[in-house]
Amino acid sequence: MVAARITVNGKETPIAPATPHTTALDFLRERGLTGTKEGCAEGECGACSVLVARPGVSKPTDWVAVNACLVPVAALDGQEVITSEGLATAGASGAAPVLHPVQEEMAVRGGSQCGYCTPGFICSMASEYYRPERCAQADAASDPDEDADAEGSAHAAPVPAGRADAEHGPNGFDLHALSGNLCRCTGYRPIRDAAFAVGTPAGNDPLAQRREQAPPAPAATRYAQDDSEFLRPGTLADALQLLRGRPEAVVVAGSTDWGVEVNIRARRARCVVAVDRLPELRELRVASDHIVIGAAQTLTEIERRLDGSVPLLAELFPQFASRLIRNSATLGGNLGTGSPIGDSPPVLLALEASVVLAGADGEREVPLCDYFTGYRQSVRRPGELIRAVRVPLPLSPVTAFHKIAKRRFDDISSVAVAFALDIQDGVVRKARIGLGGVAATPIRALATEAALEGEPWAAETVEAAARVLRAQGTPMDDHRASAGYRSAMLGQSLLKLYARTTEAVSS
Repeated sequence: MVAARITVNGKETPIAPATPHTTALDFLRERGLTGTKEGCAEGECGACSVLVARPGVSKPTDWVAVNACLVPVAALDGQEVITSEGLATAGASGAAPVLHPVQEEMAVRGGSQCGYCTPGFICSMASEYYRPERCAQADAASDPDEDADAEGSAHAAPVPAGRADAEHGPNGFDLHALSGNLCRCTGYRPIRDAAFAVGTPAGNDPLAQRREQAPPAPAATRYAQDDSEFLRPGTLADALQLLRGRPEAVVVAGSTDWGVEVNIRARRARCVVAVDRLPELRELRVASDHIVIGAAQTLTEIERRLDGSVPLLAELFPQFASRLIRNSATLGGNLGTGSPIGDSPPVLLALEASVVLAGADGEREVPLCDYFTGYRQSVRRPGELIRAVRVPLPLSPVTAFHKIAKRRFDDISSVAVAFALDIQDGVVRKARIGLGGVAATPIRALATEAALEGEPWAAETVEAAARVLRAQGTPMDDHRASAGYRSAMLGQSLLKLYARTTEAVSS
């Protein structure tokens, strides 16, 4: 097998002698690329973000920003990585490098003060800068009589007016791209101004041109050092045979959970098996009566490929951690951890989803409501993988996802509630309600569903059902919320849904 190697800023380098648990962050810094910083070591601050060439949604390649502090460098075997240092281009002989348009905008608009977080912001901004859909929107909105400079920057022009809201710029820039980046000295206004000022990539921009070719194919990897191994099987069959013989192996996809264990709790595993690039786990297919979502599709890929066609998922995605996390996290990983406060299980429970479990002896499909058996426990057997999530069609027309947390974005929920209701002629024909954060597992609010079904969608019904909902689950007191608060929020969520639906009808 070919020795594990990674291409960083256009230069190929061996991964050895790094250990299998060495993060991409530590690997890069040890090689002098110190623009990549460690701030939190758990994927929350974004100081470590870098760009990775990944399969694109509308072009062969997307430049995707990821948390280098969470990704094992061995997971990038055969891949292309760009750091903040690699964005600038070489100047003429003896001259200073030419700043990337994103770097230039941050500089001229005062978006950097102490500079610690700036390289991470730059990489996240660059990922959004190169997003093809943003570029198309920016081109459509641009003034044809106004020329940008040769590097695609427009810092000399004022930020155009008329943006739809404070989170989306007139140039198509989605500020959610920066939701995983924290700054505590400059403040966010000049950073937002820089994001809303960037133009579109120039025709000779090498990273823009790189999007037109496919990214490197996933490499089958066996990387061993210091009595531990990182393995990336080439096929699902290979992975299942491997797990049959080594059921104790830690399975990772985006590594957004395991990476925290490695960094914060100093966890080490003798064997880590990566399944994020297995083609059999990366399907996304819409059939006449169901949707199949591969377990290794990242949340960002699902969001962009479904493009709002599943409104409940579309409401979930912006509230799920940050864009940096969603660029790596998968539905399979979120369900595989079995966390009672994961954000996707309540939504998938409301959608009546099922999980397809694959083992060396075959596959089986399990309704998600029967999947969880206890705290971080499930019916998944040793050696089995989640291959896909199936969502039945048609979808219920009235849906909502309410996440109660201490921050609007990039936070862990205290309570999460997902609703999917079918209301016909003023009567609730079907109700499905998924709950998170109020029991040892994500649960369906079965008693509340029964209290709603067959009843008129009216204030009296909803108030009675809200009282039932407040008593669902077994909420506990912890540092995020009290049991009483969690119960109160359950009932309030249903009242909020009713208020929203009646407002929509009256308007």
